[in-house]
Amino acid sequence: MPIGPRRPVFYITVLAMGFVLGGLLSALLERFLSASPAGRFFTTTVTPSLGPIHLDLIIFTLTVGPVSLRVSLLAVLGVVAAYFVARSIF
Repeated sequence: MPIGPRRPVFYITVLAMGFVLGGLLSALLERFLSASPAGRFFTTTVTPSLGPIHLDLIIFTLTVGPVSLRVSLLAVLGVVAAYFVARSIF
């Protein structure tokens, strides 16, 4: 295991893989445990959003948004699991 700080790309990749894994787990549980209290607990999401952001320059106009992030308990668990797997591999 290397000693010292890791590159930011490593953390961004682990974060992205974790959110994808957590989103997949959340979608599966929404499908199979939708009526149970456990399914509602694990699949409850918080969705912060940003935007729309409007940039008006003389030459062009750009509007981006709204951008939102859907975070659930399983998404956070997916990030933790991806971090431990990536830490053991690298």
